[in-house]
Amino acid sequence: MIAKRIFDIIFSLIGLLILSPFLLLFSLFIIIGSGFPVFFIQKRVGKDNKDFGLFKFRTMKKDSDKAGLLTVGGRDSRITGIGYFLRKYKLDELPQLLNVLFGNMSLVGPRPEVRKYVDMYNQEQKKVLLVKPGITDLASLEYFSENDLLAKSSEPEQTYINEIMPAKLELNKKYISQMGLRTDLKIILRTLKRIVS
Repeated sequence: MIAKRIFDIIFSLIGLLILSPFLLLFSLFIIIGSGFPVFFIQKRVGKDNKDFGLFKFRTMKKDSDKAGLLTVGGRDSRITGIGYFLRKYKLDELPQLLNVLFGNMSLVGPRPEVRKYVDMYNQEQKKVLLVKPGITDLASLEYFSENDLLAKSSEPEQTYINEIMPAKLELNKKYISQMGLRTDLKIILRTLKRIVS
């Protein structure tokens, strides 16, 4: 685990340094398009079932989270113009490199969930809380277009709770059973390839 933490620190720092011009540019576009704040900080559940603030570029109109936690479809009316672009290429997730640097996330690990849904986990599913959450994981790759899947459902939240969430948790448990630097590198490369393609 020490090697994984060192890996996270080095690559999150490198990522932040290399991407800093783009991060500043995206921030500027957000401010011009819909004002401050630039970041949306959402409470998520991390390792050992502890809450933390997850950083994302704000891609929705202010206070949009009060209308629901799930985003349904790429053209959700709450999403801003720049927000659509950032979401399409997963660029809204880049500020989570700060979470990795601060130590409440890893580059690779089960995606952190909001408390509402974590409270629905059974004891077996809660095993995913034994490790740090990550920016990407096997479930992120499998459900890369999750919003579009939900848009096809007449009851998006029930589809998420009864179908998508359990399937993602099974993939998370699979990752935990084989986690290591080699596995992490493979997932990172697959994620980058998926974004580019």
